[in-house]
Amino acid sequence: MSNSHIPVLLSEMLNALNIRDQATYLDATFGGGGYSEAILKSADCQVFALDRDPEAIARGKLLEQKYPHRFRIFEGCFSDLFQLAATNFWEKFDGIVFDFGVSSFQIDQPERGFSFRFEGPLDMRMSSSGLSAAEVVNTFEEEDIANIIYRYGEERKSRRIANAIVRRRLEKPFTTTADLASLIEKILGRKFGAQHPATLTFQALRIFVNNELIEVESGLSFAELYLKPKGRLVTVTFHSLEDRIVKTFVRARTSRVKGQSRLLPGEMATNQPLFKDLFPKGIAPSDGEIEANPRSRSSRLRVVERLYVSEVES
Repeated sequence: MSNSHIPVLLSEMLNALNIRDQATYLDATFGGGGYSEAILKSADCQVFALDRDPEAIARGKLLEQKYPHRFRIFEGCFSDLFQLAATNFWEKFDGIVFDFGVSSFQIDQPERGFSFRFEGPLDMRMSSSGLSAAEVVNTFEEEDIANIIYRYGEERKSRRIANAIVRRRLEKPFTTTADLASLIEKILGRKFGAQHPATLTFQALRIFVNNELIEVESGLSFAELYLKPKGRLVTVTFHSLEDRIVKTFVRARTSRVKGQSRLLPGEMATNQPLFKDLFPKGIAPSDGEIEANPRSRSSRLRVVERLYVSEVES
């Protein structure tokens, strides 16, 4: 895999996954392939991988050539996992890992439009298809844009930003990342040493365009049903919205549930815990890793172990 890709919390992930010979693992966010290849090198095991990005699939095909009998990659979102499992006759896994962050490859390619650090098209689509960020800011109603920025970016000045976007697009539509970022910087200002004022808006647009939070919930639901007893679920999150979903999921399944208040929408309470939370506070990157890879700063690894097979699965 590319040397430019630095897997976050790699050694912690390997330890948490409890990798062993003859076991089967799912790397549900292949990205640069760092996790998949490390797992394959750790034991004589089998790894299935998933990614929605066609460029990641191309990288995965190279790894298939290197490990022709032990590795396979599939294209799709987390919400496609149930169908992929049925189509490919997947059995349950000894471990499943999700890295919910954006791939370094996506961030570092200006043509993908994920980062305002580069001049590029205002795109942000992980799958390179569907609604783009430019379509959102150029066609959505002002209130809808404000709600997206507030909900997915937790940006307190969302309404001010949305109003400025709508007024500016009357003159000409937004086409580049720099165009949008400069507008936000102009209306909000920028303090020395603080994060760029467009950071939260870009996060919000990316999450919305890729339906990321719903996909996270879908992935966790799949893991709940497709982990073997004693199987490990490892998640790596990068912002509070993702981490909140994971914590809610774990909390609801690691203790007796008396009500619905902490469950995801539409879920039923269970009488017995399904998982054991091995690190209730999560695992943060070391100072050394943050220094070597600043993008790991906000990451948090969580790991739970499946306790038993529920009645609904039998």
